[in-house]
Order: sequence, then structure tokens, then C-alpha cells
Amino acid sequence: MLGIISGTIFLHGKGVFKNLREKEITTEYGNSLVVASSDLVLIPRHGIDPENYILPHRINHQANMKALQDLGVNEVISVNSTGSLKPHIEPGMLVVPDDFIKISEGPTIFTNEIAHTTPTIDTILRQKWISAAAECGINVIDGGIYWQTAGPRFESRAEIAMMSQFADIVGMTMASEAIIAGELDLPYASLCSIDNFAHGIVEKQLTMEKVIRYARKNAAAILKIVSKYIERMET
Repeated sequence: MLGIISGTIFLHGKGVFKNLREKEITTEYGNSLVVASSDLVLIPRHGIDPENYILPHRINHQANMKALQDLGVNEVISVNSTGSLKPHIEPGMLVVPDDFIKISEGPTIFTNEIAHTTPTIDTILRQKWISAAAECGINVIDGGIYWQTAGPRFESRAEIAMMSQFADIVGMTMASEAIIAGELDLPYASLCSIDNFAHGIVEKQLTMEKVIRYARKNAAAILKIVSKYIERMET
């Protein structure tokens, strides 16, 4: 079974996601809202009510991933909104990252256990993303380093200048999802929408309105790729 997590780029109610049923799953880490069918589970990470938007630093990644596992999901793909840390990676582009940096304290399912995991982005799922995009005739950038910040604020110009020396894109959710997926032995890979240049990369003011505008522009392409990904699983 496939699990999909999406956020700013809203997939709920569109295309192959039209007839999914909403339900709340209770896990040992808290509750998670999912929309599901017999072979597909979608989690809108920021919720489905615009009046009760779940900010990035308040997302319960442990509950979301455990809900997917409890429902029988054996691979997880996500769609993440990001900012570009490089002038040549422009808003409107798509990236399938192959690694990440998360300096701030991260989420974990472990409490008192001595447990060390090596976080990774699954190479097989990455290739599935890339192949699905190619079949749709949509270009994606193969590889890139994602830097996760804590949110909910955007980053300062100085912070971005530092990050740009080590990473290609910046966001507030993907690394946390990858970490928890790894702790639960769930393969995970992301398709990242470039929705803005990060602060200071170009001389344009960063606003949430601009982020949402580019996210919506990318939504149609992402829906095509996700639909193709699902179609390829069924053949």
C-alpha cells in the first residue's frame, strides 16, 4: 500500500484522490487525520481546514508516520514545498532530493531506548519519482540536498547565505518525515516543489503570497506525476 503526504501543494479531493474517505487514526503518538481507500492513504500534513492550518513546527510527524504504518503502508512518498538556495534552481522547478541536513533537534519515536538509525532517502522510491515524471514529460532535477529549518518563520538573509554553501533547497518538513520513516522502517522519498527563492538569493522580497502562487502553478504537474506513480504501481 502507498502512503502519500502533501501540504501547501494540496492534493486532497483532486484526480485520483477524489473518492478517498476521511478518518482519524489514533496512535501511541497522538492522532492523525488521513484520507484513504483500500490501497492508498493520503495525509494532508497541514490539515484540511484553512482556518486551522497546522504550522510546520506543530506537525505530529510521529503520529502521521505511525498511522501510515498501522494502515499497512509499505512505501511513503511526499510532496514538499521548498525555497531555492541556488540561483539556477528557479521557482517552478521540481527536485527529487537525495540527502538532507537538519541541525535543530529532530523528532523521534524513541524515548528511553538506546537506538541509533542512519537516516536516508530511499533510492528505489527516488527512481520511481524520476521515472514517473519522465513518463509525463515533466523535467525534474535528480538529486539535491534539502536543509530543514524549524519554522514557522522564514530564514534570515545571513542564515540563507550560510545554508546555500551546503544545500540546494530549504524547507520545514521533509527531513523530519524522513527521520521518522526511517525509525519505523518505512521507505521514504520526496518530490520538492520550488516555490520561491530563499531570502537573499535574488533581490526580490519573499512573501507567503508568492510561495503559494508558485506552489499552485506546480500543483498540476505534481498531480500528473503522482497519478503516474500510482498507475505504474498498479501495472
